[in-house]
Amino acid sequence: MNAPFVSSEDTRSDPAAPRNTQRDPRYDILFEPVRIGPKTMKNRFYQVPQCTGIGHVRPGSNAAHRAVKAEGGWGGLCTESCSIHPEVNQTSSTNATIWDEGDVINHRHMVDEVHKWGALAAVELGAGGVKDNLFTRYVAPAFDRFPSGGIPKVYTYPAAEEDIDRVMQMYEDAARRSRDAGFDILYVHGAAGVFPVHALSRHYNRRTDKYGGSFENRARFWVEALERLKKVAGDDCAVATRISIDDLAGPWGLELRDEGLAFVEYITKLGLVDMWDVIIGGSGEDMWGEDSGPSRFYKSNHQAPWNSAVKAIANVPVVGVGRFTDPDEMARIVRTGQLDIIGCARPSIADPWLPRKIDEGRVDDICECIGCNACISRYNMSNAIICTQNPTALEEYRRGWHPERFEATPHAKTVLVVGAGPSGLECARVLGRRGYDVHLCEARDTLGGHMQDVVKLPGLAEWARVVHYRESQIQRMANVTLMRGTGLVTADDILEYGASRVVLANGASWVGNGLGASGPDPVPGVDARLDHFVTPEQYFAGKPIGDRVVVMDSDGYFMAIGIAEALVDQGKHVTLVTHYETVAPMTERTLEGYNIRRMMREKGIHERVGHWVEEVRGGPGAVEVVLYDRYRDGYRRTTQPETGVYPRRVGDAVEVLACDTVVLCTARESKRELYDALVARKERWADVGLEVVVRSGDCLAPRYLADAIFDGHRIAREFESVNPERPRAIIRERMIWGVETIPKLGDHVL
Repeated sequence: MNAPFVSSEDTRSDPAAPRNTQRDPRYDILFEPVRIGPKTMKNRFYQVPQCTGIGHVRPGSNAAHRAVKAEGGWGGLCTESCSIHPEVNQTSSTNATIWDEGDVINHRHMVDEVHKWGALAAVELGAGGVKDNLFTRYVAPAFDRFPSGGIPKVYTYPAAEEDIDRVMQMYEDAARRSRDAGFDILYVHGAAGVFPVHALSRHYNRRTDKYGGSFENRARFWVEALERLKKVAGDDCAVATRISIDDLAGPWGLELRDEGLAFVEYITKLGLVDMWDVIIGGSGEDMWGEDSGPSRFYKSNHQAPWNSAVKAIANVPVVGVGRFTDPDEMARIVRTGQLDIIGCARPSIADPWLPRKIDEGRVDDICECIGCNACISRYNMSNAIICTQNPTALEEYRRGWHPERFEATPHAKTVLVVGAGPSGLECARVLGRRGYDVHLCEARDTLGGHMQDVVKLPGLAEWARVVHYRESQIQRMANVTLMRGTGLVTADDILEYGASRVVLANGASWVGNGLGASGPDPVPGVDARLDHFVTPEQYFAGKPIGDRVVVMDSDGYFMAIGIAEALVDQGKHVTLVTHYETVAPMTERTLEGYNIRRMMREKGIHERVGHWVEEVRGGPGAVEVVLYDRYRDGYRRTTQPETGVYPRRVGDAVEVLACDTVVLCTARESKRELYDALVARKERWADVGLEVVVRSGDCLAPRYLADAIFDGHRIAREFESVNPERPRAIIRERMIWGVETIPKLGDHVL
């Protein structure tokens, strides 16, 4: 086999070399059983309530997602928020339901899968509050007349006491169905704006009857709900509640050391819970971002003071979260009395086998969550969650993928992977696990591609785990050869190499002409070859930037705002211009948006949203960026179509920004040259034994990091396909016409 590339290292190692398979005694405390009411959890690892974005719609996927975690050693696993009745539902997102016997059947499947591995199954029973009910079209009762879920003109109505009695019966009926499904732990959901939260809140609860006024009256709803669950649970189930212990709104909301801890003390005296599940963040628009804090703003265990305060007064086990991935930190948290149980949602998605790896002495194999909140972004788009670190998340059932098991290749052919960015690294990792003879070449001396630059942006250092995990895994594979510093390879180099199959993962680059905003054309006057224009690649390479900077953003995610923040930290005057209606709109979905806007105000980053650049004039020292409002044209269009004539009044109003440098975070384009050159030489493929060339990640189409990594993973899983670029079929979970429905039309709703 010819090998024209010069390798700076050979990562081959002996796969049979002895490895530690004994648990480190420091972590023994994490594997102690925990008594939760009448149930015993086998260890201290617990997957707290975690949304999947598929809820009741895809029960097979939900079951398989949690089954893999149970296999991976989690002692307990909870559903997401589970609606107890169609009258108190939430449909702006797809969550679980426990309305009827059909739900019992589906949940029982998940519970059975969890129980196979000796884990406990929990259900978080959620009821209304300010939810929208757009699916069922019931008018939802609440503690007052509220705009429902923030949706204009969709209101709840003030619940009478008889309505509250009906809601209590809903809790009891849902708890009974949950018990029948086999759940071990029954929750009253008390966070994120549901009924119990608003009942306890001084702000939301303005009632004057027995459910309003005094602290005890405002706590009454929550108490009665717990009593209903206790009644059903008996000796069969434990009862828990999740509480947002602090709204983080100061005196305008629930505060830890005011009524937060007072409520814990009150419920403790009444003996109504067997476990406390503690989070933070209130019922406001950015509530979730303060709990599931992105790593840009919040590091691991940022909720420690709140967790510790609850633990200090509770007489039952306390579980809390903090994006825990480090077993040393987990053990310290238990030893110091901060928590009894290590709660995880995002870390359990990133590595479903995290507890098992600790137990088996394989701590260096843990795939750590990076806190990018890609999972939450898809949930916020009413879609199934994804994970940057774990491409198998929510693919366990529909694609049959397991995060730790890979089908061995029938033929250990030689594969050349070009480009060791995120997609190439993942593709090489999975091909290596499958037994292929993998040769991974990288033009630079460092691995990671553009991630080497991304992690230099403010707050994104933890994203380096994407590269570190995959590099460490590859370095232990005897069948993967890593070649760094090869320089850019050519089509002829590849044809001479002798590989049977080639994966091109050589990425994408930022355009330098302003292309990529609301129109298809480049922006006149923009040319990154000139001194006063800078692309992100040029910025990271050190191209000089003046004191007054305009950042053009049509990418809409982290790059433009990251560079803007870095520049203003250097003392530069920065204005970010975007055609979107808000800065970095993708960060709204990743829960970063509110704190990004706070950061911008605090650091003085100026913005022009809903605008784009008509042209850039002048040169070094005298640059003029000409902006236009995207809505400057007339709102009335002409009544008759006329060829070649724009059908509205054409606006011509502009705004001119003077600056020294323009940063171009506009569009990215795939690096097609190598692929096109190989296709042009296709007649030579058979002569050199080359079967197929596929593109992976940004090389095929620029996209989000999680999707590029998924692409590399999927290609490697399906590598025996005639053309692995094209995905194989997946299982679709859906109702089939003609099948009996549960419930039937006209059945009484309990």
